[in-house]
Amino acid sequence: MKLNLYHAGQQKPTEMPAGVLELSNDADPLEVSLEGVNTIRLIFPKFTDGRAFSQAVMLRKRRDFKGDLCATGDVLIDQLIQIARTGFTSAELRADQDIEHGERLLNHFKGFYQGDAINATPAFARA
Repeated sequence: MKLNLYHAGQQKPTEMPAGVLELSNDADPLEVSLEGVNTIRLIFPKFTDGRAFSQAVMLRKRRDFKGDLCATGDVLIDQLIQIARTGFTSAELRADQDIEHGERLLNHFKGFYQGDAINATPAFARA
């Protein structure tokens, strides 16, 4: 799955359009209604708070959410590989982050041994 990158403010409207749900990092993704939702924005209030990673995995694996999961807030390029592996499809980077460098980081590894939210099967079992 390709991770789409953009800077904060480039795509966030003043009001959430229909089909977009923004979840705070203390919300339980197992209890929210996903009816009519095609995009979920998960918030990283600061770089050191990773609860949105857990929310993304729960939405992909336990809720079978197929739409866009967007990482927003204090999102740094250092987090991009984990963001992609936990099921996000887009990331709204903090304004001081270099999108081109982030894209290079995402292409640095050709694959992973462990399973993740996208490919649950570990490498040894894929052959």
